[in-house]
Amino acid sequence: MSSHQNRAAAKREGAKARLYARRPDIFPRAVDGFYRRLKWAIMAVTLAIYYVTPWLRWDRGPYAPDQAVLIDLARRRFYFFSIEIWPHEFYYVAGLLVMAGIGLFLVTSTVGRAWCGYACPQTVWTDLFLHVERFIDGDRNAQFRLKKAPWGPAKIVRRGAKHGIWLAIGLLTGGAWIFYFADAPTLARALVEGSAAPVAYATIAVLTATTYVFGGLMREQLCIYMCPWPRIQGAMLDERSLIVTYKDWRGEPRGKGLKRDAEAGEKVGDCIDCNACVAVCPTGIDIRDGAQMACITCALCIDACDQMMAKVGRPRGLIDYATLEDCKAEAAGAPPVPIRRTVLRPRTFLYFGLWGAVGLAMVFALGVRPRLDLHVAHDRNPLWVRMADGSIRNGYTVKLRNMESRPRAVTLALEGLPGAAMWGAMQDEGERSTALHFTLPPDRVSEQRIFVRAPAGAGSEDFTFVLSADDGEGGRDRDESKFERPEEQP
Repeated sequence: MSSHQNRAAAKREGAKARLYARRPDIFPRAVDGFYRRLKWAIMAVTLAIYYVTPWLRWDRGPYAPDQAVLIDLARRRFYFFSIEIWPHEFYYVAGLLVMAGIGLFLVTSTVGRAWCGYACPQTVWTDLFLHVERFIDGDRNAQFRLKKAPWGPAKIVRRGAKHGIWLAIGLLTGGAWIFYFADAPTLARALVEGSAAPVAYATIAVLTATTYVFGGLMREQLCIYMCPWPRIQGAMLDERSLIVTYKDWRGEPRGKGLKRDAEAGEKVGDCIDCNACVAVCPTGIDIRDGAQMACITCALCIDACDQMMAKVGRPRGLIDYATLEDCKAEAAGAPPVPIRRTVLRPRTFLYFGLWGAVGLAMVFALGVRPRLDLHVAHDRNPLWVRMADGSIRNGYTVKLRNMESRPRAVTLALEGLPGAAMWGAMQDEGERSTALHFTLPPDRVSEQRIFVRAPAGAGSEDFTFVLSADDGEGGRDRDESKFERPEEQP
């Protein structure tokens, strides 16, 4: 092979090395501290909410399901405790999504990626999987030794136990998810008996696989390469955003041990280059290299660094929650700024105000929304029919929606059409009147075929259908329509 070919091959190999790097083994070391205990608490609360919520009961009466949180696809309803959302009220779901988005902006602009570090489902389940791995394989060093060890009975048992528990967690996760879409006790019994719908088993299988792969195998790769939020948040952070920060002005230059460095007469910073912050990081980064997209702001490096500072007799906070602006001021000799002063700023109040305004608007809309709903559609063909006495008849399809979990007696009346009367398709025309009475089934839409008869005239005329409850407990709706006539009288 010629020297030119050798150089070309070396160049290709170098390009490959730059374009692809093998994933390093990341086995975070266990650590104790304030932020680790905070993560434990949040993980316990979020997992409890996820697994327990489908089993909570809520009495809505005999005509509605008693599951507190239920997405009823068959009946196209979303139940959330005392709130029931119908398909035509999807704007409430849109409002919740808007609130979630503004809430993420609020959290990110205030305390960085706190959502990613503590409450994101990927973080919570990955953290759970890491604790299972640490319980079976041991802590960081033991996991490295086990990975390098040759395959044997002990390693096979450990690997089998770990992956078996991971799959069991994934199975419980997928099973809990489908319980949100059907009555949980009934579906659980059907799953055990093998009589559940095939789509239920397929959904559980897919969610088991994704939970196992994302939480157990991919871990930090999902956060770094697949999640769009780290890239979005970069545009939302500024020098006054509270993030996990290494105070290089205090830690550099690094030493290897304060006593030895002091005896050698070297001037060093507080950082002893122990790499404890790297060892506990779930994404394997070195926070001392500065702000990075892979940092999920879990703050475990703060706990690890504080422990080392306590051992060497230096003040805590070498790695801490701080803003870049405050770090510059502190490096110049200013006292540390309290977190509350960093959090309470105009940008925070703006996001919180928007978030609260959307929430209050939704609460108000829920409080005043009618429990009866009326929708009228005029027949397209024919638009009108001339009767034997010269009067005109129009046909309408009327949908009456009862949004309460009890039957309701209602009255449908006409307004704004003098001399008009109406009757139902199942009635004789001689029974026509200006008002019709119905008993609506609970939590359903009742469709009625209605005919309206009015004196002859020229052209169309606007009028209104009015639906009201007979029990006087509220509930009233109106829908404007047109009464069509020929343009000219014969």
